[in-house]
Amino acid sequence: MKLQIRSPLYDKERINIPDELSDLSRPVNGTVCSAAGDEYPIKNNIVDLITKEKKRSLAQSTNDWTLTASLYEDLWRVRSLSLLTGESFPIERERDLLIKWLNPQPDKLYLDIGCSTALYARLLKKAEPASLQVAIDFSKAMLLEARLKSEADETDIYLLRADAREMPFFSKTFDGLAMGGTLNELSDPEKVLYECRRVIKEKGTFFMMHLVTADSWYGRVFQSSAEWGGINFWSVEESNQMFEKAGFTVDKQEVKGIVCFSSLTATS
Repeated sequence: MKLQIRSPLYDKERINIPDELSDLSRPVNGTVCSAAGDEYPIKNNIVDLITKEKKRSLAQSTNDWTLTASLYEDLWRVRSLSLLTGESFPIERERDLLIKWLNPQPDKLYLDIGCSTALYARLLKKAEPASLQVAIDFSKAMLLEARLKSEADETDIYLLRADAREMPFFSKTFDGLAMGGTLNELSDPEKVLYECRRVIKEKGTFFMMHLVTADSWYGRVFQSSAEWGGINFWSVEESNQMFEKAGFTVDKQEVKGIVCFSSLTATS
């Protein structure tokens, strides 16, 4: 299966992404372009499809820091769910939920949205090597770290710098989607969810992990301070209303503390 994306400037124009970009053991630099002539740089296998930088919140901006990217997975991500759920929640348990609910298949195409270090894309590729995995993020630093970790894991994935509010994909491109913790950081979550519905195939599965409002008063005080930096929280009911409004049905859900895992299906 060849990866084709939609031009960020010309909706009807296609851009072919070379297969060798997913082989992260071999550095590739250069450009890709559409038939209309719009051109996008490739640096270290990462295709930069951002045509205009947009204002971001403090929380989003910290993801651009090299230090944040280098520490995110090894220091924070492997411990975060245990801290947030208040119980032992190793990353292997999250991986098992991801694989079980999304169930990657050979020759199917999956998208990791707001991928950070592309943890979900890497786990899905390991689970089903014959699947195709695409990971997008706005942060150059995170994508560079994703590349390093994917190369170390010997995991072949496509890395694209793109805005999830305006995804460079045609409608009904992906068999499945994954998003881990990104929803809370989005400045326009409903627009991103509508984009997710647009690019996923009918009946496709969307694996979602996000944070919900705390029950305790001290948890709500902490979340209020986080909201100042651009982190948003919703109740499970409010989150589900957003999913359903965007065109998804909630099939499975597991809530641990303020962490919510959901398996969503694209409705007809």
